[in-house]
Amino acid sequence: MTTEQPVAAAPAPAPTAVPAPRPGPAAEPARRGFLAKAFGVTALLSAAGSGLGLLRDLLLARYFGANQGTDAFLVAWTVPETAAPLLIEDAMAFLMVPAFSLALVLREERPHGPDPVRQLTRSTLPWLLLALCTLSGGVALGAPQLVDLLAPGLADPRLAVTCTRITALTILPFGVAGYLASALRALHSFTAPAVIYVMYNLGILALLLSGHRLLGVRSAAIGVAVGSALMAGVLLLPFARRLRSGGRRRGLRRGSARRLVLIPLALLPVAAFTLTRQAQVFIERYLGSALPPGTISHLNYAAKVSQLAMTSAILIVTVTFPVVARAMAAGDFTAARDRVEKDLGQAAALVLLGTAFLMACAPALVALLFERGAFGPADTSATAAVIRVYSFGLPAQAMIGVMVRPYFCVRPVVRRADVPRAEGDRITWLDWYPVGAMLLGLAVTVAVGVGATPHFGALGLAAGNAAGITTTAALLMRGLMLRGVALRLPLVLGGQARLLAAAVAAAGLGALAARTAAGPLPAALLGGTTVLLSFAALGALFGAAEVRGPVLGLLARARRPQPTPSTADEGKPHGR
Repeated sequence: MTTEQPVAAAPAPAPTAVPAPRPGPAAEPARRGFLAKAFGVTALLSAAGSGLGLLRDLLLARYFGANQGTDAFLVAWTVPETAAPLLIEDAMAFLMVPAFSLALVLREERPHGPDPVRQLTRSTLPWLLLALCTLSGGVALGAPQLVDLLAPGLADPRLAVTCTRITALTILPFGVAGYLASALRALHSFTAPAVIYVMYNLGILALLLSGHRLLGVRSAAIGVAVGSALMAGVLLLPFARRLRSGGRRRGLRRGSARRLVLIPLALLPVAAFTLTRQAQVFIERYLGSALPPGTISHLNYAAKVSQLAMTSAILIVTVTFPVVARAMAAGDFTAARDRVEKDLGQAAALVLLGTAFLMACAPALVALLFERGAFGPADTSATAAVIRVYSFGLPAQAMIGVMVRPYFCVRPVVRRADVPRAEGDRITWLDWYPVGAMLLGLAVTVAVGVGATPHFGALGLAAGNAAGITTTAALLMRGLMLRGVALRLPLVLGGQARLLAAAVAAAGLGALAARTAAGPLPAALLGGTTVLLSFAALGALFGAAEVRGPVLGLLARARRPQPTPSTADEGKPHGR
């Protein structure tokens, strides 16, 4: 199965100054079918990657538990945890998906000239490789200072320094993987980018299984480096094939007129936003290092489980982001607004369903997944409590993931060569608005964390995380409207309120059902089933379109009479 869609088959958008025409009735089903197929393939492969990631965390808990060794590794894991959003999913995608989308618009406008996609690759990839190599070497050399900055309370930082130097090797392949994945998604190829986390976790699992006795927690750090190399390697051939096929009749000649101009300053707000968003993890590690040993590990396991509720929501915007970017590159802000509103509703429905399940079944789920080997009942209780507090911030996390993508589409890393320099290159305060929103959210995180940690420990850190990210989401919704994507707030907030009411009631009913079961597995199954059925019924009853539509569709399909053999054969011609 493939989700690749030939670029040449897409209708040519209008120039930037003139809004592109909306797709006709015949085009909408085709687009919906393509998005559904792309989402299905991406969801399947991403679920496989998430499953392998969960197995990775289970092995970490089984082999090493929650102690000073795992705390040291998790401090070192801050490097790939920071590099992944910066270089793979968030910042790199925010920059390069709109850039490649603009290149595709230009390719369609003038199909017989030099290929803008190849020009973009030649203008950006060499500089990216140089920057990545420099950054990787700098992190490896400065590992002792970095560990001291991130977790000054570690009793023995030497293991953390060693693991940090190993994980610094991930920066180069992460950046290459993010660049190639962004290009392929803009080219409507989703299969290969969805495989990268499968390869990443396979590399980690291979080293954990084979080296945990000999190397200890260092085996996980080496596995992270090996997995990152596999991520980049799996994308090289698909990218080369798409670049070659797309430019077969559009060879780039030396001295030909440029269609795209690089805007280096556009990198700064995007990178700053991603780093400030990731700074929530830095704050947790910093404050958590002064708490009892194992606290950082409890926070990490809780975050990993909580993020599972985010997977489907992020998949939606991963698939639809190129559609939004192409619409905004063509000047069709109405189509972009409609897509963003739909994404907000669908993402909220999925993440609130997952949040309700976590609220209802967190103790049973953690016991089922982790409570074995070195991970004991006390670890289960601490991790489950953190999960429930974390869950309050999951809806805001999903909203930020949806809204920040179209926000940065307005300022791609390249511009048309025919746009005046003064207009195209100037960076305004609106470009920095998401950074300011995130900084205010971090201030809330720090204030709540510092105030609550002495009394509540890890729960205070989790509460600060949820409060800070919710503040950022509210500010970013206002910023998106200032940017030109005029969300219809009564429609959006009304839909969110209906979904929230259904989720709260479903969580309460699921918690009651889970308490009646004996054992983690029956409790998780009974509570999860109750949450699912309650959320579906209440969401449809409250009029949430994202729930009511699928529920009514399933009911109509169930009531539809199946044709009997006699009726199926009726009307067919008899004889030969």
